[in-house]
Amino acid sequence: MKLSIIIPVYNEEKTVGKIIEKVKVVKLPQRVSREIIVVDDGSTDLTGKILKTIKGIELLKHQENKGKGAAVRTGLARASGDVLLIQDADLEYDPKDYVKLLEPIVTKKTQVVYGSRLMDYPLRLWGKDKTPLPFHYIGNKFLSFITRLLYGGRVTDMETCYKVFTKDIAKKLHLRSNSFDLEPEITAKILKQGYRIFEVPIKVKPRDYKEGKKITWRDGFFALWNLLRYRIVD
Repeated sequence: MKLSIIIPVYNEEKTVGKIIEKVKVVKLPQRVSREIIVVDDGSTDLTGKILKTIKGIELLKHQENKGKGAAVRTGLARASGDVLLIQDADLEYDPKDYVKLLEPIVTKKTQVVYGSRLMDYPLRLWGKDKTPLPFHYIGNKFLSFITRLLYGGRVTDMETCYKVFTKDIAKKLHLRSNSFDLEPEITAKILKQGYRIFEVPIKVKPRDYKEGKKITWRDGFFALWNLLRYRIVD
């Protein structure tokens, strides 16, 4: 079995080399090989130069910034693996979770796995363990609730980066989104087609806007709109 790891990148000069190194060395289940497809989505910092020095990846490039969704779609179109996994280019998500993300697919329990940040994760507004970016937490909880309401299924973290699915599933999705609205599009189309999303708990290290976080409250409104839209249209 081959795993295609798709990494969309836009202006991540501080982290892209580190995350690719983690992806290259992380342990995978037995008899699972890997290909790493990096899509430079029109970066204007040193990201492009850094990527050209890294061996063991397939590097694709957009001449101008088109958005995360467009970069992921470019990667999916090139992927040759049996299973596809989306990895952000920052250091929020840890590739060490790959083994437990892949296990339900390798053992044929499901064809779709999400890494959930929000399973059994309480909202804490104060103290040393307070929840970082609490409005993001609340927004993600709300969008996941709307997803369950509209499409059924047990989804606790619709907006997670770690979406893993077989290539057969990918071929049926016919994705069109160019920006962060890719997240609700993938989820809506998977659930509409009757597939079960199997979730496994993961931990992340959220970064703030000073550290380069790009998603904003506007993207939350677009996500809500797209959840409603894909309930009606393809």
